[in-house]
Amino acid sequence: MTKTLAAVYDGKAFLPEEPLNLQPNTRVRITIEAEPAPQVEGAYSFLHTARSLRLEGPPDWSERIEDYLQET
Repeated sequence: MTKTLAAVYDGKAFLPEEPLNLQPNTRVRITIEAEPAPQVEGAYSFLHTARSLRLEGPPDWSERIEDYLQET
């Protein structure tokens, strides 16, 4: 029997998205084809988000970031 099904990997096991007509302990062969991540409408890059915040800071912020982080 050959069947294509969708599943999710939870870090330990593959979880089918639909019930399977298999007996427990049935040996199977799995071929993995990862699906591309869905594109989310309205999603922006980190850089776009950071620029939109219009943050103000000292001119040497990037050079002395560790010093400024320790002040908080």
